Amino acid sequence: MSVWFSPSETHGFARLRAGWRAAIYAAVVSAPVVIARFAVPRPAAAAAATPIPPIGMIVGEVIPLLWVTLITWILARLEHQPLGHYGLPGRSAFGARFWQGVIWGAVSLTVLLLLILASGDYGFGAVATHGGSLARYAVVWAIAFLAVGFFEEFCFRGYALITLREGAGFWTAALILSAAFGAVHLGNGGEDFMGALSAGLIGLFLCFTWLRTGSLWFAVGFHAAWDYCESFVYGVPDSGAVSPGRLLAPSFHGSRWITGGSVGPEGSLWILLVIAALFVLFAIAFPSPGRLEHHAAAAS
Repeated sequence: MSVWFSPSETHGFARLRAGWRAAIYAAVVSAPVVIARFAVPRPAAAAAATPIPPIGMIVGEVIPLLWVTLITWILARLEHQPLGHYGLPGRSAFGARFWQGVIWGAVSLTVLLLLILASGDYGFGAVATHGGSLARYAVVWAIAFLAVGFFEEFCFRGYALITLREGAGFWTAALILSAAFGAVHLGNGGEDFMGALSAGLIGLFLCFTWLRTGSLWFAVGFHAAWDYCESFVYGVPDSGAVSPGRLLAPSFHGSRWITGGSVGPEGSLWILLVIAALFVLFAIAFPSPGRLEHHAAAAS
């Protein structure tokens, strides 16, 4: 019995050990993808990454987001918890943490490109879209990447992270889910090992932001802004795909280890330095509650 249930005073579904609850969540959330994979014929050879229009991306992200939200809501009811307990409390929706994440995401992606530029392997290029089309794409891409941020953060770092942390500890849970996040990126048509590795490491950093801020609002803002700047503002490849309606048409030349090649800057070795700097700077800017209490006690 103890293999399946926690020796606690909780009742019903919440008595299941955290690992089993996380496994049930993962199985139900991924069920539509597994069914579609077997039901829809796939070509023998993997196709190259195909650009997705913003409306298509919005639909493709909002539908799974609604599915993940529904499953999380059902599990929250079974565990007698509010939906906001799993990373996105409504009281702080689009508040300071979200906008801090937006700034950090935009600056981080820009710094990555500046490092590639300093290596002599990148040029920002000319403006590729003008007038009304530019304004329309700017707004629609913002909505699309906000949907990406919500779906991927809530899916991988919402119920899954909070529940798995109960049984495995925070960092073990974060490593497992970040490895899964990176592996999922290998399913993108233009991705490679380096791109998937960087996605997993960024996922680990976003887990860290949850630990220090207590919610996913910073992570959602960071994720959305990083992707928005990468695909729309600077117009560089993301997992091999170039977004239609991008602001700039950049140029890459030189070693693929520096530029990321067809994968884009997420496949560049420079991203490892950027991610390491993110961990250090974020740890300084957002100290742990225990550290704050220590400093307060020392000052009193």
